[in-house]
Amino acid sequence: MMKRQKRDRQNRAHTRGYQAGISGRSKEHCPYQIDAIKSQWLGGWREAIEAKQQGLFQ
Repeated sequence: MMKRQKRDRQNRAHTRGYQAGISGRSKEHCPYQIDAIKSQWLGGWREAIEAKQQGLFQ
């Protein structure tokens, strides 16, 4: 059970990072302090920036 909760929290952080990247927010706006969760948020943010550069989003 504990692993599932942890994975869900990291998945949520990744999704929120992606949404922040799509909306054009800076990576300095990452709200997380815990390294594992922060890295998930930043990973999502990076994916969104790459998607924007490829023209998938305006």
